[in-house]
Amino acid sequence: MRIIFMGTPDFSVPVLDALVGAGHEIACVYCQPPRPAGRGKKDRPSPVQARAEALDLPVRHPVSLKCDEVQAEFAALNADIAVVVAYGLILPRAVLDAPAKGCLNIHASLLPRWRGAAPIHRAIMAGDAETGICIMQMEAGLDTGPVLLREETPIGAEETTAELHDRLSGMGAALILRALEQIDALVPQPQPETGVTYADKIDKSEARVDWSQPAEQVDRKIRGLSPFPGAWCEIDGARVKLLASRLAPGSGAPGEVLDDTLTVACGSGAVQLTRLQRAGKGAQDGDVFLRGRAVAKGTRL
Repeated sequence: MRIIFMGTPDFSVPVLDALVGAGHEIACVYCQPPRPAGRGKKDRPSPVQARAEALDLPVRHPVSLKCDEVQAEFAALNADIAVVVAYGLILPRAVLDAPAKGCLNIHASLLPRWRGAAPIHRAIMAGDAETGICIMQMEAGLDTGPVLLREETPIGAEETTAELHDRLSGMGAALILRALEQIDALVPQPQPETGVTYADKIDKSEARVDWSQPAEQVDRKIRGLSPFPGAWCEIDGARVKLLASRLAPGSGAPGEVLDDTLTVACGSGAVQLTRLQRAGKGAQDGDVFLRGRAVAKGTRL
């Protein structure tokens, strides 16, 4: 098929690779414009742009899709279909209607649960037992379109957003190939009106750990916000990111370090911190972190 691909972050790259590997013709790749990044704040292309250029594919990164000229250029590509995954811009009706078979979105949740920007983070933070991928026929609403295919997967007891992100990206790449192969035979299933939830964009103000919460909530926050923006607390007055954890036995005052393996008491129960990152340093497993900076039993975080 002749495809317009629309995506921006790392999550989208395996999908682009899968489409190219399957022999589809990529008419053009659309992604977000380069953004300032790094210490020098120089414009850096998105992961999708970098990969598309490496594959010698044409790339466009308009700031908006609302202007007539951009929409005309999009329509002139004469695509059979557009594949959209974590693109980051709203698609106006003129764009949605331009490809002959419309626009398909790869969404990382079991719709209608977790419509919106941060479905992977929110599923872990909410304690969902499972999540998955939906291939959705796009319409004007926010992730409201009918679903063509879906695939479920359990969420591991210690799985972080980073780990689940990579698994779902691979699942999405495989599922979109199935959808394209069967596109004329698939029957769109409208989303049910019950069970709708919204995955609001993660705000950095959410990231500080509240040790007075139950251990289950603290653990889910740490795993759900890993690697970005990263849950955090202060250890001896220094801010430290908490990137992985597990539930652990123990009790004490909220925030109290209970042993020499970074088990920390919560409002009820305890968590063991298994991966941490000091400011300006790389991430470290808990035992390595402690070799560089001992945290005594009884310390309050």
